[in-house]
Amino acid sequence: MIIIGGRDLNLDDFYKILYKDEKVELDSSALKKVKENFEFLQDFSKNKVIYGINTCFGPMAQYKISDEDQVQLQLNLIRSHSAGSGNTLPGLYVKSAMIARLNTLMKAHSGIHPEVVVLIKELINRDIYPKIFEHGGVGASGDLVQLAHMALILIGEGEVFYNGKFRPTAEVFKENNLNPITIHLREGLALINGTSVMSGIGIINAIHAKNIINWSVTASCIINEIVESYDDHFSKELNQVKLHVGQNKIAESMRDVLTSSKLVKKRSDHLYNYSSKADIIKEKVQEYYSLRCVPQILGIIYDTIKFTEDILIQEVNSVNDNPIVDSTNKDVFHGGNFHGDYISFEMDKLKIAITKLSMLAERQLNFLLNDKINQKLPPFVNLGTLGLNLGMQGVQFTATSTTAENQTLSFPMYVHSIPNNNDNQDIVSMGTNSALMAKKVVENTFEILSIEFITILQAIDYLKINDRLSDFSTVLFDKMRTIVPIFIQDSIKYKDIENIKNYLMTNQNSIIK
Repeated sequence: MIIIGGRDLNLDDFYKILYKDEKVELDSSALKKVKENFEFLQDFSKNKVIYGINTCFGPMAQYKISDEDQVQLQLNLIRSHSAGSGNTLPGLYVKSAMIARLNTLMKAHSGIHPEVVVLIKELINRDIYPKIFEHGGVGASGDLVQLAHMALILIGEGEVFYNGKFRPTAEVFKENNLNPITIHLREGLALINGTSVMSGIGIINAIHAKNIINWSVTASCIINEIVESYDDHFSKELNQVKLHVGQNKIAESMRDVLTSSKLVKKRSDHLYNYSSKADIIKEKVQEYYSLRCVPQILGIIYDTIKFTEDILIQEVNSVNDNPIVDSTNKDVFHGGNFHGDYISFEMDKLKIAITKLSMLAERQLNFLLNDKINQKLPPFVNLGTLGLNLGMQGVQFTATSTTAENQTLSFPMYVHSIPNNNDNQDIVSMGTNSALMAKKVVENTFEILSIEFITILQAIDYLKINDRLSDFSTVLFDKMRTIVPIFIQDSIKYKDIENIKNYLMTNQNSIIK
């Protein structure tokens, strides 16, 4: 049971709820504070002008709302902003957004009735998700449109995803003995103002990104074994004179994986005291950059992922709506905590980092496939008859085109503001778009890595070196060969790519300590 309220959530909490089906429970003392915060606002708001309670919204905030219309105002807000379009968000991402929203509301600064958080908790635990669309958010007053779809089901309207399909909310609530919330003061505005959708998507991106970089280090290690590279480019002595944390983490991980390898060489055993008088040195003096510069390339990507995780966790543990109801200081503060710049910028940085990782994977793949470069393997790691069979030639096109898509998707959304809302929102974050583009880059990169790993398996079998691999590489080789057996004759490959991709995405690789 993951307790929400009274403590900050971390990435591992999200992972357990999202991937290990841990249930959530509300901290009783935090729930009491939610109630006290609501009661304070109920009393404080009398005879005062408070945005979104007795005024309209956005540029129409100058319009005063009568007491008898306040509930209708909140309902109008939810219904009018349930205007998303495009593809629906997968249930896992919606669940992540719901966890983020619940955690924010449990901070007791939103002025909502406790029944709101109780219902969201129940929906999370029963895997009942609102129908939320990809298109609609500009990330300024937060994820207004997407969160409106979440709020819509809380009032018993719209559609939910339950037991594999979308159905009317009212039907599913009736089956589960759930009751919609009652609108009291600002349950509409408090639910749709905030960064929870972009943050929820970002959390899953971060979970996947941490896994991706571990798999990239793994692939890089095995390729170093395949080419029987020297070990000094990941040595402690070389890397410690460069002071970046990520670089040294990656190099250390490579040493951990390759310590038991019988293929990686010591430079002193081969090139020092070189006795040949020939002008051409037969031994390769240094590897290509895609092998030799792995600590430097993946190091900054590691640092970026770590920083992104820190910002995401700060955001989901923050109060990110407006206004902020401060029952401790007995006041209400208007501002812009719903602005999504932190998430937008981090998602842009993350997608650039993961795109560079995919470029590294694509270059390593090209190295294995190009016999003129590696000088160890047949063209396209073809284990069949050259001229008749094609080996891995076809899948390279997929890896190359997918990498190119990543490069285009890496254009930053953070600096792509378009004013809207009658210019009330005159500078916006586009945070949800940025998170969704990062999501696509992450998914693409798993596909590229899948192709790289299938090629690695074929290369190992061609060279017959599986008994000389490191202990870690041997275990992984044996496991992946149960998913994609060795092939000599040409065969359909899309299922193999899909199966390895599923394996990479669902198995947490943690070689980076």
